[in-house]
Amino acid sequence: MPAPTETADPLDHADRPDRIAYSMRALGKAGLPRTFSLNGREYRLVRTVKHDFFAATAFYADEAGKTVVLKISRTTDYAGVPLMWLGRWLCRREMRFYEKLADLPNVPRVLGTVGPTGFVHDFVPGRPLEKDRPVPDGFFNELQDLLAEVHRRGMAYVDTNKPQNILLGDDGRPHLIDFQISYDGRWWLRKLQHEDLYHVLKHKRRMRPDELTRDEAALATRQSALIRLHRFVTKPYFALRRRTFKRLRETGRLLPEGSK
Repeated sequence: MPAPTETADPLDHADRPDRIAYSMRALGKAGLPRTFSLNGREYRLVRTVKHDFFAATAFYADEAGKTVVLKISRTTDYAGVPLMWLGRWLCRREMRFYEKLADLPNVPRVLGTVGPTGFVHDFVPGRPLEKDRPVPDGFFNELQDLLAEVHRRGMAYVDTNKPQNILLGDDGRPHLIDFQISYDGRWWLRKLQHEDLYHVLKHKRRMRPDELTRDEAALATRQSALIRLHRFVTKPYFALRRRTFKRLRETGRLLPEGSK
């Protein structure tokens, strides 16, 4: 599969909106590598999936067509503050979560590392959850069982609010990806595990209300103070992102593929 053209768009005379926008990208003006080698195989870039403040993620394929996922955590400074240390920490931390769940068939395996802040994991054939696309009978019950196992191992997934992190595999089963903000400490663990369930039941209410029990329906409507606090804290940042990217689009300037 040929690698798409991905322009760096250096913007030598960038104005303030450009600088702000690029500072919100984990790799700054740089894109993900065109190729990388791992375990004796060379992989070529197929598509950049996401490039946000903390990490950039893309699909790669080798000559035989095997697809893998490369995720590189932050390497660039922000407002003059070096953040390579943060990228290293995020990479090690997320790999640790994957390794704690390595025996679960619903979680992709880590295959190795790339550079100081990157790691590679298996690609899961399937698609993210979407409100208007059906899921098979029992899908959410199996997802709840998967989360219960994650919780049993002393973790909270934390990111179930994002349907793109929950995949409906081609095997018809739920799969979890992206453990960047998962948690396995003592403080807040039970609370965060409760939020995991709340968000899954919220998706279930929207997509398979016919399978929602009365107790689950009640839980799916109880938005906690923790969720309200999170939205209050993050809302200004995402509002700034939207305004900045809107300004760039209006002036005819586009950031590289994957910018979120």
